[in-house]
Amino acid sequence: MRGQKSTNRREEGCAASQPAQKDREGGRPFPQALLRWCLHAAVFAPAMTAGFLRFPVPPLPRSRLAWLWASAAAAAVVVSLGAAAAWQWRRGRRSRRQLVRVGTVSDVVLYPVKSCRGFPVERAQVTPLGLRCGDLRDRFWLVIKEDGHMVTARQEPRLVLITVNSKNGHIVLTAPEMKELTIPINLPKKNSVKNCRVFGLDIEGRDCGDEVAHWFTNFLNSEPYRLVQFETNMAPRKCEKIKTPFRATDEVPYSDCGPLLIISEASMEDLNTRLEKKVDLRNFRPSITVSGCGPYEEDTWDKIMIGDVELKLVMQCGRCILTTVDPDTGIIDRKEPLETLKSYRMPDPALNHIYKSAPLFGSFFGVDKIGTIQVGDPVYKIIEY
Repeated sequence: MRGQKSTNRREEGCAASQPAQKDREGGRPFPQALLRWCLHAAVFAPAMTAGFLRFPVPPLPRSRLAWLWASAAAAAVVVSLGAAAAWQWRRGRRSRRQLVRVGTVSDVVLYPVKSCRGFPVERAQVTPLGLRCGDLRDRFWLVIKEDGHMVTARQEPRLVLITVNSKNGHIVLTAPEMKELTIPINLPKKNSVKNCRVFGLDIEGRDCGDEVAHWFTNFLNSEPYRLVQFETNMAPRKCEKIKTPFRATDEVPYSDCGPLLIISEASMEDLNTRLEKKVDLRNFRPSITVSGCGPYEEDTWDKIMIGDVELKLVMQCGRCILTTVDPDTGIIDRKEPLETLKSYRMPDPALNHIYKSAPLFGSFFGVDKIGTIQVGDPVYKIIEY
């Protein structure tokens, strides 16, 4: 079953792929002794030969001179062979990666405003901070309390009813019984920068203004809330400070943990066979959905390639009460599908320091190589040996 329909996907304005980073390569090291020998031959043989011929010494027999020239020529040949061997070695290293197709991208979704509705697209740029399509970037906007602490659908489940779009350099928000709200992507510099708190870590965000704050407060019928936007000149949160399995290079603005979350359609279908009331992928908010693989196979893909993008598995996603919010009504159930997941998807007890009592569903991936992905792209598992 495909929980996230792609009939409303957008692709206009999606930025082109960024320059690719260098490939990571595996394989045996080039024989160091041979490399040193080639370098010595390249450096010293011509110098020694030139020395013999330059300094005023008695004329050498022709046989001796010929021997020296032959030695120099031999050294040049050795250097050439060494260079060829080095090239062949590097070529061999690159070939020590096998690509095995494991599925197909069936959905790509951004969540520009944290906890609001997803924005399905046909194509997206994969950046170190997550997905981007045109002006919209994943979790670059955040609802906060007046003191800067984050607000999500865990506290305000009706946030999932807010639809996000973009038009003419503005982010456009709509919600039931609310007037459409437009916010400029490039906020005025006079707007204050707020100090925010997201899962125990400090991060900045530029305030979107009083009109936006009143819109959210009125729709949620809540205490005063504000909306802030992350800007690329601000420091993102280090993922390794959120969960220890992440690498030092993994960073996010307002996402819970990591840049990308991947779930397979088969995993979703398997869960629904165990539920009385079916749920869909909107409950779990993946960045990328994959079809054509078995249930929970996404947990086993150490490294994958999609288009020109390369991703590294970091950890599984421990699920919380947010999964129990009905994406159509904004009503929180607090039980399902969380209770069913706990019956069969609990982590190994040895990993309780990471996941605590949370069941696992979906996998977080870090970005090793940026680029562009699109619906229909093959997903390859990278096997290095």
